[in-house]
Amino acid sequence: MPKPDMSNPAITIENLGKRYTVDHQRANGDGLRHAIENAMRSPLAWFRSGRKAKLERADFWALKDVSLQIKQGEVVGIIGRNGAGKSTLLKILSRITVPTEGRIRIDGRIASLLEVGTGFHQELTGRENIFLNGAILGMSRAEIIRKFDEIVEFSGIEEFLDTPVKRYSSGMYVRLAFAVAAHLEPEILIVDEVLAVGDAAFQKKCLGKMGSFAQSGRTVLFVSHNMEAVRSLCQRCVWLKDGRLHKDGKSDEILEDYFDSTSNELAFSCENPDYGLFIKKVVLKNSRGEESSQFRPGEDLIVEISYEAQKPLAEPYIVLGVQGINGSCFAANMLLDGHQPEAMSGPGKLACRFKSLPLFPQSYSVKMSVRTNNGNDMIVNYQDVAYFNVVGDLADYGYKGEFVSRASRSTSVVVPYEWSLPDGTIAAVSLARPQIARVDATVGITVQTRSSLSQTVLD
Repeated sequence: MPKPDMSNPAITIENLGKRYTVDHQRANGDGLRHAIENAMRSPLAWFRSGRKAKLERADFWALKDVSLQIKQGEVVGIIGRNGAGKSTLLKILSRITVPTEGRIRIDGRIASLLEVGTGFHQELTGRENIFLNGAILGMSRAEIIRKFDEIVEFSGIEEFLDTPVKRYSSGMYVRLAFAVAAHLEPEILIVDEVLAVGDAAFQKKCLGKMGSFAQSGRTVLFVSHNMEAVRSLCQRCVWLKDGRLHKDGKSDEILEDYFDSTSNELAFSCENPDYGLFIKKVVLKNSRGEESSQFRPGEDLIVEISYEAQKPLAEPYIVLGVQGINGSCFAANMLLDGHQPEAMSGPGKLACRFKSLPLFPQSYSVKMSVRTNNGNDMIVNYQDVAYFNVVGDLADYGYKGEFVSRASRSTSVVVPYEWSLPDGTIAAVSLARPQIARVDATVGITVQTRSSLSQTVLD
C-alpha cells in the first residue's frame, strides 16, 4: 500500500450537530392518584381522552458544533464519559444516522465495528454471516472467499462456524464481527467500545491487529474507556464532553487532563453521625507533595485523608488498599501492623506513603475502611475513595519482550525478580530502575552503567 499523504485529510468534520427529540412525562397530574381522581370526577372526559399519556417534548443535542480534521494515516482515540457523544459521532461517520446540522467529508472506504450483532442475521450460521457481513461492509464475494480462512482463524470460532449465530454468546459475536471488519482492509477503520465484550486475550489480539493496521498507513478511530490502550495505540486524542469538542491534541497531554478532571469530579467524602466521623476528602500526592492522579512505576504514592472527628475515636483501625483491573494489589492494614493512632479528635489529617510503586501502567483505585478499636465494628465501609493511573514506557525499565504490549492487561504487581540463565547471566528485573552490573569473576571488577535492567555476567 502506498504511503499516505498526511497533508490530505481522510475525514473533515465541520460544525457537526445531532439533535434528538426526547419525550418527558409531565410531573403534575399524571400519577395514579390523579388518574383515579380525574376518572371519578369526570368519567366521560377521561374516557374521551383515550387515557393518553401527557408528554412534553424537549430537544437533546447529542453533538453540537463539533469541528475537527483527521489526516490520512492518523490513529485517533476518542474519549469521554458515558453520554458525551462518542458513539453518536461514530454512527454518523459510519452513515448509520444522519447529522442534524453541519457536514462531513470522507476520503476512503470505511469499515466500522460499533455494536454487537450489527450486520448479522440471527437465523444464519457463522459461515453464512461472514459473507453477509462482508457484503454489507463492501467486500466482493471473491474477496471474501480469498480471505475466508484468515477470517475464521482470527475469530477462533471454527468449531461453531456452521451454528446459527442466535446461539452465539456476545463474545463470539464480537470475535466474528471484528475478524470480518479487520480483513476488509479499508482506508478507515472505526472501532467502538464493543471490544470490551470480548475476553482479555481476544482484546489483546484485536489491539495488536489495529496496531498493525495503523502501521500500514491506514486511518483508525478508536473509542475506549481503556486509557492505556488509547495511550499505546493512538498518537492523538479527542476528548468529547457534553456533546462538544472539549480538547484535541497529543494523547499523553489529553489523557493527563482527562485523568485529573475525572479524579476531581469523583472526589470522595462521607460521614457517619453515629460515631461523629466526617471524612472531608481523600487526595493522592506524589513524592514532591503535589496532588496528582498519574504516577510512574517506582514512584511513591501518598494517600492523604482529611477528617473531622466530632466525637473522640480511640485507637481506630484504618485499612488502605490498592485495587487493579485484576483484583487487589496490596494494602496498608493497621489491623495487622498495629500502628493505629491513639485517638482521632477534631479536625486532622492522616497519610500513608506507598513506596516505589511496583505497578504496571494500568488504571487503579484506592480503597479505604475505618473500624473501631475492637476491630469488628465498621465506621466507614471498605470502598473506593480515589483513583489513579500508572503511566510510562516499559522499555525505560528494561522490558523489551516481543509481547510487552500485553502489560496493559497483565497481573499488575511486579515483585523484583532474577533470572539465572544457562550462560551464567543473572538478569534482575524490577520497576525501580536499578543499574547494570557486569562482574568479571577473574579479576573481581564490577562495572556499573545506568539502566533499568540489572545483569551480572560471570565469565
